[in-house]
Amino acid sequence: MLRASTKTCGGADKLTRGLCLLGWFGPANLGRLEELSQRGVVGFKAFMANSGIEDFPHIDASTLRAGMKRAAELGRIVAVHAESQAITSELTRRSIRHGKLSVRDYLHSRPIPAELEAIRGALELAGETGCALHIVHVSCGAGLELILSAQKLGVDVTCETCPHYLALTEDDMLELGAVAKCAPPLRAKSDQDALWQYLKSGQVDTVGSDHSPCQPALKKGTNFFKVWGGISGIQHTLPILLTEGHFNRAIALPLLVRWTSHNVARRFDLPPAKGEITLGADADLALLL
Repeated sequence: MLRASTKTCGGADKLTRGLCLLGWFGPANLGRLEELSQRGVVGFKAFMANSGIEDFPHIDASTLRAGMKRAAELGRIVAVHAESQAITSELTRRSIRHGKLSVRDYLHSRPIPAELEAIRGALELAGETGCALHIVHVSCGAGLELILSAQKLGVDVTCETCPHYLALTEDDMLELGAVAKCAPPLRAKSDQDALWQYLKSGQVDTVGSDHSPCQPALKKGTNFFKVWGGISGIQHTLPILLTEGHFNRAIALPLLVRWTSHNVARRFDLPPAKGEITLGADADLALLL
């Protein structure tokens, strides 16, 4: 992900849109979204809650509205990490103040209502501005229900879930610890089952790894709120979808291909040579033995 600066944008050669790079936006660079667009980013990414990285602070509703409006004018999609900053920050503050620093305390600090509130807000702003919206790493069926309802009302919105939400639950996070820390966090088995039902019906647009690697030392510590939040999952995405999805849950292979290739290419307006198996297309193929 790129942010507009003299180092990454103003002084860089034009990007190849086939790389599917997203440019970050926030209060500091709203005036430079056109510059990023000209450099070839396929869209923009915004965090509605603290990302854990200083370079990518969360944004408020007015900033998100302004960014969506400009993105719509530029013909670029906006992807959002949808969690309520107001809810998650307050629950986190209370937990830390009372010395509650465990895995379970972290789970309680980022509940499903925080995700749903942010999704509702993003959907409302997308409808207001006419912006194409993609909600990333949806972790629960209730979130998908909101998105599908907005689609029926004409909002240009799609969504993504991740392999860790499809293969792991909050019980696994309690057992595994920091290696399974992510945001939104892993959910209950019932929420996972709901995700699979929406996947099987073809109502989830994409599945992405949300790959977030780090040095092993960053995954250690007694304060679970401070350990690195992210799962290194890019190498597991296809195996999980094949084993958990195709073999265990009777997911048709054409659906799997659409989630990971075709729908991604079309939604992010990649060149016609991407996301298809056809004459003249790039031979980006995976051979399964």
